[in-house]
Amino acid sequence: MDTEQDKQQYEADARPVLEAPDIARVLTRIAHEIVERAKGADDVVLLGIPTRGVFLARRLADKLEEITDRKIPVGSLDITMYRDDLRMHPPRALARTEIPGDGIDGRLVVLVDDVLFSGRTIRAALDALNDIGRPRAVQLAVLVDRGHRELPIRADYVGKNLPTSLRETVKVQLAEEDGRDTVLLGAKRTSPDAQQ
Repeated sequence: MDTEQDKQQYEADARPVLEAPDIARVLTRIAHEIVERAKGADDVVLLGIPTRGVFLARRLADKLEEITDRKIPVGSLDITMYRDDLRMHPPRALARTEIPGDGIDGRLVVLVDDVLFSGRTIRAALDALNDIGRPRAVQLAVLVDRGHRELPIRADYVGKNLPTSLRETVKVQLAEEDGRDTVLLGAKRTSPDAQQ
């Protein structure tokens, strides 16, 4: 968002499609799906994509711990330098990459992000993973899949499929960063910062 006034105007115009109880519920469902598919989640490592993907990964790790009674390794994966649009936008600060102590070699890595859109962010994440290690497998969990893929990438775990037009934006807000949990669907603004 450009200014606080722009942010307030967007939030006033946007329509909430998920609220805090919905987000908690879909994360619980995704955690159960991960356990079922991974047959216990013994070798699962969660890597969140900054910024909100990291918070979602931590929440998923907590849910997985409740289900499996085991601590699930969680980290973050900065994809900034692997983006294919790096030269098309102003320079941005690097986020942190934190890989759990046991690494990712031979593990099932679940990438976690807030919104799946074109697929280019996930492609960048896969490139970043190649420089870190060799997982046994890589899966993708997203809170919202809004469609409009530009690359052949599909999420393994989806909180909500949200058909959108290209004239709309999806904004995920999480308490850790934004003070509340919600997913907003609004009209696209002219500023490139409003797009996700």
